[in-house]
Amino acid sequence: MQPRVTAILVAPSGATTLDRTLDGLSRQSRPPEALVVVDAGGEGSAAGRLALSGAAQVTQAKGVDTIGAGVAHALRVVGPASAESSDEWLWILGADNAPEPRALEYLMATVEVAPSVAVAGPKLMRADEPGVISEFGETVTRFGSSIALVAGELDQGQRDSRTDVLAVAAGGMLVRRSVWEALGGFDPALPHVDSSLDFSTRARLAGHRVVLVPTARVLSDGYPEDFGRKPGGHARRARLRRAAQLHRRLVYAPAVALPFHWLSLVPLALFRSIWQLLVKNPGAVVGEFRTAFGTAFGRSHIRQARVNFARTKKVPWRTLRPLRATFSDLRERRINERDAQLAGIEDSTEPRASFIGSGGLWITVLVAVVGVVAFFTLLGSPAVTGGGLLPVSTTVSSLWHSVGFGWHEIGTGFVGPADPFAGIVAVLGSITFWSPSTGIVLFYFAALPLSAVGAWLAARRITYRSWVPTVAALVYAVSPPVLAALQAGRLGAVVTHALLPFLVLAMIKSHSRWSSGAAASILFAVIAAATPSLIPALVIGWLGSIAARPRGTHRMLAVPLPAIALFVPLAIAQISRGTWWAIFADPGAPTRAEAASPLQLALGSPETGLNGWTDLVAQLGITGSTMAIVVVVALLPLGLLAIVSVFLPTRGRAVACLALALVGYLTAVAATHLQITGVGSSTTGVWAGAGLSLYFVGMVGAAAVSLDRIPRFTPPLGFLFAVLGIAASFPLIIGMVLQTSAIEASSGRILSAYVTAEAVAKPDVGTLVLTPQPDGSLAVSLERGQGETLDQQSTLDSTQQQLSSTSRDLTTLAGNLVSRSGYDPAPVLRELGVGFVLLRDSRGDDARAALSQRAKEALDGEAVFLPVGDTTSGQLWRYVDATERGANHPGDSIVRPIVLGSWALIFGSALLLAIPTTPRRRRVRTGAPESEQPATTFDEERDE
Repeated sequence: MQPRVTAILVAPSGATTLDRTLDGLSRQSRPPEALVVVDAGGEGSAAGRLALSGAAQVTQAKGVDTIGAGVAHALRVVGPASAESSDEWLWILGADNAPEPRALEYLMATVEVAPSVAVAGPKLMRADEPGVISEFGETVTRFGSSIALVAGELDQGQRDSRTDVLAVAAGGMLVRRSVWEALGGFDPALPHVDSSLDFSTRARLAGHRVVLVPTARVLSDGYPEDFGRKPGGHARRARLRRAAQLHRRLVYAPAVALPFHWLSLVPLALFRSIWQLLVKNPGAVVGEFRTAFGTAFGRSHIRQARVNFARTKKVPWRTLRPLRATFSDLRERRINERDAQLAGIEDSTEPRASFIGSGGLWITVLVAVVGVVAFFTLLGSPAVTGGGLLPVSTTVSSLWHSVGFGWHEIGTGFVGPADPFAGIVAVLGSITFWSPSTGIVLFYFAALPLSAVGAWLAARRITYRSWVPTVAALVYAVSPPVLAALQAGRLGAVVTHALLPFLVLAMIKSHSRWSSGAAASILFAVIAAATPSLIPALVIGWLGSIAARPRGTHRMLAVPLPAIALFVPLAIAQISRGTWWAIFADPGAPTRAEAASPLQLALGSPETGLNGWTDLVAQLGITGSTMAIVVVVALLPLGLLAIVSVFLPTRGRAVACLALALVGYLTAVAATHLQITGVGSSTTGVWAGAGLSLYFVGMVGAAAVSLDRIPRFTPPLGFLFAVLGIAASFPLIIGMVLQTSAIEASSGRILSAYVTAEAVAKPDVGTLVLTPQPDGSLAVSLERGQGETLDQQSTLDSTQQQLSSTSRDLTTLAGNLVSRSGYDPAPVLRELGVGFVLLRDSRGDDARAALSQRAKEALDGEAVFLPVGDTTSGQLWRYVDATERGANHPGDSIVRPIVLGSWALIFGSALLLAIPTTPRRRRVRTGAPESEQPATTFDEERDE
């Protein structure tokens, strides 16, 4: 008897291709004996308006939302199989599956000559590109992931030799009705993904064959998981596929292995999330945990599916081994995907500078030599001190213990959050773990070359002439802000100056690359931690990047997230005590800064003195106003080139650069008016150099745009631009030689050798440090052990507005010690654990020297103190009745692991996502022979 075919067409709500599918059915050379249209769209749907007659019928199925459920509903309408027809087939079609005229003919011709075949699938072609294969067969990897055997390839008959497969797609599937009913149809627990894969696998294990018919072609439009919905994104499809994979794993697993699979669900989600970040697929991370917890603890149909699977399974799993994807298949698939990705990236026909060939490497070496000359006295030194710098802790463990949240041994001690800057110090110190302070010294010599490399890469991104990035790198690397920061010991400002060009470069690319967006988030956080005063400018720059490239918003939204995580504990502490503005205080050792005028800031000088020129020429009788004119002339080419850039064809880049310069300049001006850090008896403003670094990023960028487009006299102008830019910073370069620098080489010892030796046996011994101030007042501090280190500094201490009771006792003690009175200091000395008193050297004005002399006489007259003598730090006395004080500070609270854990999670995710894994863009090198151009292997459109 002739086989009978019942075509089942499931039309969901929103089906727009139904007419095309019905037209394909009506033109079949071998028409089906019956056609059932399942209208799942409700009232007003396209299927509901059909006027079918004869063998065709329309049935309403309002609650149907999957193809499997639609087929089950159609079979209930059709009724049981006819007893007279033992060879009845079901042809399953979706509303977006338009068969070609001979599709069913070829399918039936295959199954009629092979009685063992129970499932046959056509070649699904893309509806918008009929010559490209949408899907042709399905299989699984060794670990159960479902993949299409063929997808996205141009159909040239190269895959037509494949017949027996593990599974075929649901669209256009021809299945024997008796097998469908025996297997129970599609698993209802797989409503969107892998339903046909699971059904075909169960058919195979029941002893039937599943084949492909390459001559049968069906046009397909969309994914099966989008049944009745708008097309979903990549993250949704990845979540559905993972949920289907976990369901199949638990259904197929032996009963003995089932508990182990269940226990591995959540741990595997963690490891797979790390992998998703590495492959730049962060949208799938939430889906990994959602599917893991949903499968482990949610409502599932695993028990029912396992019973059905065990009932129909007749052959062992090893019979399917040849049909699974091998490692060779997966490797070939990855190579093809990579080649396709490379082919999709257009060649850049514009010439770009080469780091080695265009002078980038040589300018970096030159800048490194300048750094060695400028800081020659630091060579071989284990530490550097002065200005805002101090040596760091002597062990890496102590460095990292200062990070996060906990007890801070500074002043009288307190429990609270650390400055985010402590993390930067810990990283630098860990580089030279055997001598952590040496890491700071090495960074002093690496800062200028690193600035040059970043500026070269950023300028290369916005220019095309090969020599322009070299000039921009030279001017930026030796600009006044970074040299002034190095001379003043402003480590945070130096870090910011070196990393700002890299942040700009990452933000430019972040709209199109996940790795660039993640790198930008890390750089954003590091710069904010190094110089909190730049936080408003960074936020403005981030918002401007989103506004300029709105299509990449989803990749840039999380850029501030690591910085927010870093500053939340500190912000809460500052806001709770009513000093929210102190969040912008400079980290590191507090030091005075003489605020520069707006004109001096515009000339790149973060402090008064015009970058050292005023003091340098004072002996020659040249006034400061005259020198200001000279510096203006030196920086005039920079300003003129920046202004001219807005009148050139590349004004978009120029406007962006000048906007950065304006934001940086306003930040520098605002910093000079923010007096929040206490230094001795007075307060000082925020360092303006960080804002000037951003100012120079914009100005140098705009000048580079002009040099790249001005047609005549460009090289001489660029040379003049570079020479005058270096000349403007000349006094800062030789500051160490002229002894105008605030920093100096150090042995790494903070207090005297006598105190340091005592601290080895008594780590908690206290040293009362008295420092005469220029105004005749006295600054007092209490340092424990070997002294305060850079990693122990805290803006919570330097910006506090009110003294604690212990601090008041400390000031009372110091005031009485430096004057003759009947005050008995012994009780307070014992309570605070003071073992030494140090009077700092006081050279200079009369008020400070007078106070120092009076304090020395008073301390010599105290019977409880034994003079030790002059030390490298100043005059030292020992408290004769000092006893060892046990540590009375509280231990680490539960807040510390929470803070560190959240930081590790956020920064770890960003680091994984920042690792580049995408293919590099091939670039055409102008002027090079064809044989030296980048290879275009596997790129047929270019192999002509």
